[in-house]
Amino acid sequence: MAAWSSPPSLRHLLMLRPCLPLSPTCLAGSLRRHIHSRCRLFSAASSSTLTHGDIASTHGDADGVVEVNPPRGTRDFPPEDMRLRTWLFDQFREVSRLMAFEEVDFPVLESEALFIRKAGEEITQQLYNFEDKGGRRVVLRPEITPSLARLVIKQGKSVSLPLKWFTIGQCWRYERMTRGRRREHYQWNMDIFGVPKVRAEAELLHAIVLLFQRLGITSSDVGIRVSSRKVLQAVLNMYSIPEHLFTQVCVIVDKLGKMTREEIEKELVSTGLSSEAVQGIIDVLSIKSLSKLEEVLGSDVEAVADLKKLFSFAEQYGYADWICFDASVVRGLAYYTGIVFEVAFSISFLCQQ
Repeated sequence: MAAWSSPPSLRHLLMLRPCLPLSPTCLAGSLRRHIHSRCRLFSAASSSTLTHGDIASTHGDADGVVEVNPPRGTRDFPPEDMRLRTWLFDQFREVSRLMAFEEVDFPVLESEALFIRKAGEEITQQLYNFEDKGGRRVVLRPEITPSLARLVIKQGKSVSLPLKWFTIGQCWRYERMTRGRRREHYQWNMDIFGVPKVRAEAELLHAIVLLFQRLGITSSDVGIRVSSRKVLQAVLNMYSIPEHLFTQVCVIVDKLGKMTREEIEKELVSTGLSSEAVQGIIDVLSIKSLSKLEEVLGSDVEAVADLKKLFSFAEQYGYADWICFDASVVRGLAYYTGIVFEVAFSISFLCQQ
């Protein structure tokens, strides 16, 4: 696959659903429609009247006009959309149970301190955070992993390993909206504790492939790009770059594909890296072959050994044709330490939906 685009929208997934209560044509049309009708609410001493109109106010006014659209970046789920969402979440749950994962859940409202510990990362600038009526700093969770870690620590020795948990949770990020990306989203999390490194990642990749197969998606429709954060760490070690710059560099190079090479290089230089180190980082992150990576870094580097083991597991699980090596996959969050991967759909697949 030479060209890739973003993951499919609900409309794309709709076309994969085998037996919707309504016809695909009818439902696809409803998913494409935007609801523009507004309501005007007039209140009086003895009665209130609801009428349809085209005028609405974001804040309301003395006439009692209210905005009936959801807040910017959020959305409603009317019955036809809710049926689709429920069906998709059921696929998440079924795959998780087939893989022997147990479902858990966490509060949407969390302590702000749980998320700002990773100071300097982009996500800390996107928090829906505020002070509650008790004077406590709280946040609408932007992701689920910190909540998961909190619960595992809280449970302590009362849980036995290996621990395999999953959740489907709503998350919030105050960020610039783009097509298919809102300020609220739902996230399917699968997490494993107590299983040797790489084997756990191999199992999670297997779960993703199982989901795609249930949805009727094939390896020619989608590609899973795999790498390791240890690749970048090895490059930084080659140029004697200080450890404290690692996270900052990760955040910058995670923008590869979203920014030009010149812009990436400029940001890297601004951190204090030499031109030679910047060139070395960009060159290694452009590698798409595991054998080529081994030539550059050496076979004794942990990143190379981990990746070779992962591809070996992929052969054993039977999904080797679904994954490919791509050193540019880094991910920007601090808690990623080893194997990382991203899923991309082919443009030809999306154009067919």
